[in-house]
This record gives sequence, C-alpha cells and structure tokens, in this order.
Amino acid sequence: MTDDLPADGSAPRAADEPTDREVACFEAGVKFGSLYHQFAGTPLSPDSADALATAMERSIENQPHCEDVAVEMRDEELADALAEGSADYTEWTGRFSEVRMRIEYENVVVHTGMAMDEGYPLMQVESVEED
Repeated sequence: MTDDLPADGSAPRAADEPTDREVACFEAGVKFGSLYHQFAGTPLSPDSADALATAMERSIENQPHCEDVAVEMRDEELADALAEGSADYTEWTGRFSEVRMRIEYENVVVHTGMAMDEGYPLMQVESVEED
C-alpha cells in the first residue's frame, strides 16, 4: 500500500480490497442467483405468466443496490412447452424469460441480462459504467 491518497481525497484502498466495480458486479451475480433459484420450479401457465414476471421483478428489486429489474416472459417458448406436455402448466426455468437488471453501487452502474444461449440461460454483465 502506498502513502499516496487517491485524487478524490478518499482513503487509499488496500491491495486486497475489492473495487467498487468488482462489488457492483458481485451484487449483480447475487441478484441473478437469487432470482433464478427462488423461482425455479414455480408453476407457470399463460394465465399466470405476467403475475409471475411482476413477482420476480418486485422481489429482486427489494435487494440492496438493485435499482431496476425487467422480466419478459417468452410466450412462444411457453406455448411450445405446453404443447409438448400433458398439463396446462409447466415449471419456470430460465428458458421462459429474458431478464434485465440495473445494479448501482457507489459510483458504478452495472447492466445485466439473462437470455438463452444454445439452450442454456446465460446470465451476463452487459455493461459497466463509472462516474
């Protein structure tokens, strides 16, 4: 560690202390893990899809540093799954939704997304902005 202070006058950061950027990206991962594992297996039908999307958004927005969550149900994917099965509902998995989140931590804004990639619900950081 050096005796030089950062230009903004704040205390120096220890070499092993995470940066605000790293913390913001970590928080984004926490939100996605929470969303996915909280709702995986939830019964899903065309009649309940919008209500489930709203519940997912509101639930995750309660978490610290989460400023916005948008869940869009993939209606065609849901219809295809129901056509293949014998019930009039299925269980929610990532294949049925596209998710966007905005996480704000200190001076960092992280934009994330979840979309299908070769049959897998890929959660990723799309951009990081710092003031």
